[in-house]
Order: sequence, then C-alpha cells, then structure tokens
Amino acid sequence: MLKFFPLVTEKAANIQAKAGKYTFIVSNNANKIMVKQALEKFYGVKAIDVNIINLPGKTRVAGRKEITKRAPTKKAIVTLKKGQTLDVNKLKT
Repeated sequence: MLKFFPLVTEKAANIQAKAGKYTFIVSNNANKIMVKQALEKFYGVKAIDVNIINLPGKTRVAGRKEITKRAPTKKAIVTLKKGQTLDVNKLKT
C-alpha cells in the first residue's frame, strides 16, 4: 500500500505557482515509477518528471530526559505537462 498525500506548505505553494510542480509525502519504500502510477490513478494526470527526496528522522527532546526520534519520511516533487493543473482536494472517481 502506497502512502500518498499532498504536502501543503508555503514553500510547496511557491514551487507550485512558479514552476507548476506539486509536492507529496510518499511511503518510504516508494520509487519514481510507483509515484507516477499513483498520480495517474488518483488524480488522472500524467507526470513528466518525479524527483524523490529522502528526509532523515529528527531527534527531539520530550521532557527533561526523554529523547525520541521521528521516523524518516520521503517527499516526491512531481512536474506535470505544460498546461496541466492538479486540484489536490479532488480525487478522480
């Protein structure tokens, strides 16, 4: 099962507005082919390019002595064809 949901941040919105690229959080075992297939399945659009970024887990302090570690995540930045747009709130039915 592929975890695949849009990342809505100020930085992602700027990239989307300037370059037409959309950012998603994906499963740690996902690759570029799986992301392209999921994008076509869920949103009905074709991607030209997919870039994958591995984000390491971060260490954080919870309380005085307890140190925990967040899980590592993976981001996918998807470039669509010229003129195509994607509404991240509407899935293909």
